[in-house]
Amino acid sequence: MDAVIKKQLKIQACKARMGIIEGVYNAKSGHPGGALSCVDIVTYLYFAHMNINPEKPDDENRDRFVLSKGHAAPALYSVLALRGFFPVDLLKTLRKSDSILQGHPNTHIPGVDMCTGSLGQGISAACGMALGAKLGKKNFRVYTVLGDGEIEEGQVWEAAMYAAAKGLDNLVAVVDNNNLQIDGTLAEVNSPYPIAEKFAAFGWNVIEICAHSFDEIDAAFNAAKDFKGKPTLILAKSVKGKGVSYMEDQVDWHGKAPNEEQYNQAQAELKAALAELEA
Repeated sequence: MDAVIKKQLKIQACKARMGIIEGVYNAKSGHPGGALSCVDIVTYLYFAHMNINPEKPDDENRDRFVLSKGHAAPALYSVLALRGFFPVDLLKTLRKSDSILQGHPNTHIPGVDMCTGSLGQGISAACGMALGAKLGKKNFRVYTVLGDGEIEEGQVWEAAMYAAAKGLDNLVAVVDNNNLQIDGTLAEVNSPYPIAEKFAAFGWNVIEICAHSFDEIDAAFNAAKDFKGKPTLILAKSVKGKGVSYMEDQVDWHGKAPNEEQYNQAQAELKAALAELEA
């Protein structure tokens, strides 16, 4: 990946992390851990890969994105705001009763392609979008991000079987594999491992990457675009709470907001990281 582009992506991802913390802190609720673990992927898609235009959010030829792990909405909202779909200041209104930015994505928000939140359902919607593109002879591609705990849902595997059966090579699913879910590790709750082998057995092209390396992210999505005949699964090994020291790899930060002291520490760490990137 070009060094200048990679630096800009790192800057935008850092700003997106700041937006995640801003939103969850002001809401006094939300899911920062899983939002921070997948935000590099979402940043890459919206700033470097997908065919989208903030001035034409409903363009029928745009690429589609489905955040199947809908509770990570702060990541999507933060990236959409930075990309110009709506003002960044709106992030402070997360989960407020009069705000468009509710706890899970909704299609009344500019740039959101699917209402999600009930885990397991997003990938089915993504399959429908990808099949629609095939039937309509459209060239748009469909991307979806799932949680690794989410893939314990049976509907995910029905969708995986269907996508392979229909040869949906315009579909890319990403599993955000941070190994932590609501109250423990995957093994402690209901292990879906081995993930890569299972998707391969269901007929998918599988690529394994580090979710925080833009070089690996870029290579994987470009390889997926070139691959024909099968849908692609990108198994992205990530760190829950990535970018905020006291949240990293801590299951307690699955679904709670920082207090004022924690908020200040998180923003100070991220501002320092941003200053270093921009130097």
